[in-house]
This record gives sequence, C-alpha cells and structure tokens, in this order.
Amino acid sequence: MHKYRVLCTIMPFLQVNKKLLLLFVFLVLLWICFYTEPSHHFSSIFIYFYKTDSIKCYRYQGETLPEISTVDVRKGKSIFFHETSCNSYINGKIVIAAREACAVESAALLNPDTDVYLLFTSPGVIKLEGTESDRFLKALMSYKNVRLHHLNYKAYTKDTPLEDLYESGRIEASNYAMSHASDVLRYLTLWKYGGIYLDLDVVVIKNLESLPPNFSGCESMENVAAGIMGFESNSSGLGNSLAEECIMDLKSHFSGTIWGNNGPGVVTRLVKKHCHVNKIKDSIGRVCDDFKIYPPETFYPIPWPSWEYYFKEKYFAKVMNATLNSYIIHVWNKHSTSLRLPLNSKSAYSMFAKKFCPKVYKECDEYF
Repeated sequence: MHKYRVLCTIMPFLQVNKKLLLLFVFLVLLWICFYTEPSHHFSSIFIYFYKTDSIKCYRYQGETLPEISTVDVRKGKSIFFHETSCNSYINGKIVIAAREACAVESAALLNPDTDVYLLFTSPGVIKLEGTESDRFLKALMSYKNVRLHHLNYKAYTKDTPLEDLYESGRIEASNYAMSHASDVLRYLTLWKYGGIYLDLDVVVIKNLESLPPNFSGCESMENVAAGIMGFESNSSGLGNSLAEECIMDLKSHFSGTIWGNNGPGVVTRLVKKHCHVNKIKDSIGRVCDDFKIYPPETFYPIPWPSWEYYFKEKYFAKVMNATLNSYIIHVWNKHSTSLRLPLNSKSAYSMFAKKFCPKVYKECDEYF
C-alpha cells in the first residue's frame, strides 16, 4: 500500500512535468557528452552530440600510437600529413577515411625514398578488427616508408613560440578550432623538421623530389594556399628563417574569427614580403629569397569553385587536360566531403585514386 501511495503521488507530477523531465534528461546527456570523457559503451550517443569542430580530445589521456617526439625524423626527407579531428578518440581506436588514406598512399607510392608521416592529434591505437577503416590502415602499413604516430599537441607546442596559443586556450576558443589547430601544426612541423606538408584531401600524381626545398603554390591569381608547402630543414639556412617567420607571424597575428588568416594568410604575407609585391599574381613563377611560388596548375589545377569537375564524368577530359603539368591534385574537401563516389565511377578523381592509391581503393566497400 505504501508503494502504491508513493506512485500515486509521483505520477501526476511526472505527467504534468513530462516536458520538464525530458528537458532534464536531455541536458544531462549533453553534459555527459561535452564535459566528460566519452564512455565507448555509449559511443553512438556521444557521436550524435559531439561538436564536430571540437579539439578537446587533444587534452585527454589514453593509449596512443608512438609519439612523434620519440622518433629521429630525417629532416628535409619527410612528407607530413596531420589528422587533426577527434574521430579516433570518439570511435575508440585509430580510424581513417578512404580519401585521407588515399592521400597518404599516393605520397608513399610515388616517393619511395621519402618518409611519409601521418600524425594523429587524437589519442587512440590501431585495432585491426576488419572494418573498412582498419583495412585502409593495414594497406598504408604495407608501405615501408609510411609512419603512423601520435602528436601530443601540448608537448609539441611546448618551448616553441606558439606554446601560449595552445596553453591559453585561444585555439580551442577559435570559431574554426580544428582548422586553426591544423594551421598551427603545419607551420610548426616544417619549422621543427623541414620537408613537405600536404593536406589530407590531395592525391600525389608525380614524384616530389624535384621540388625545391622552399616552396608553396597559388590556388588562384589572387591567393597563395597553405595546403602544400615545403621548407628547408637546415637550421642555419634561409629555409629555417622562412619557417620561423611563419610561426612568428602566427604568434603575432593569430585570429580566431577569420578562417584563412592563420593558414593561407601566413604564407601569403610571407610571399608579399619577400617578393616585394602587393598583388600575388606578380609573384607567380618567381623565386623570392630562395622561396619558389608555383602557379595554380602545379598543385591546384581545378579551382575550388569548380571542385565538382573531379567528381563528374562529363568533366573527365577537362580535368585530364588541366592536370598535365600537375604534381598534386587538391579536391577541396571543405566542399566535396559529402559527395560519395560509387566504385564504378568514371570520374577523374576515381581514375586518379585507382592509379595512385590502388591498395586503398581496392579496400573500399561501396564508395570512395
């Protein structure tokens, strides 16, 4: 009788305040997702609520790949990719998408004498459980020159001119946290080691050894891009000075509200300074203080407003013609990420993938 009386007392309250109760439960779930580390028993709930641009997993502790700081990197003989999302932490193991894996494989395949580093800012370890992502990772690890490592953001920035950017929380507070975290890393990595930095939405289609030690490329007649860059490794040479100029520019001019300020903005300001120009088009093709500025067709043969050319069969011939003198194609992931290609696609992007990342392409289940 006592239990019955209690139930009778509570039920009217629950019925009247059902909306309040649901709101309370919803807020508790949000609190769990945003202010606690995710339990992978509830990973589906966590993934649903997790802010896609969040980089808070960088501060979480857990099992990781070997740290890049423990490796003797061959300075000036390395290509670097950064995977800066928290996807691996959310999924409870290292994960990679087909197109990202394709970028890494193409670099390794066409540059066998160069070490190719894929650095994950998210903690996590490789668990080969047979998933599509696991098969991509296995394909990458079949290359002797591919290196998979963890990059501890705090340790990586410590004792560098950019330490305070991270420690102060300015990167995390940015309107474009993940993008700006990546911007910082690309310049910092080249400052530390020299070599070549590549975005993960590229396909390398030509050996890169003929490129000079210090270079970048324009994406248009107006803008220098930061998706493909190289800096010299010699600490006493001009290359290190150029890289240092970039990180000092970031230290002084980092912005959390302007998307391109910390990536293309940095190298654009560098080019204008050393080429003594006000308009980027006046620097294209020149070598300014040992820094080469390549025209758009070298790395960005299809401009971002026409990104669909890579994905639609009717533009195949146009893309092939535009890429005749290209080292790399850049497919503008910011715009193209949601467009999936069936494996029987005859698009230019599919053709490049089949040829330059054959192992990864073979492991795709239905789409590339």
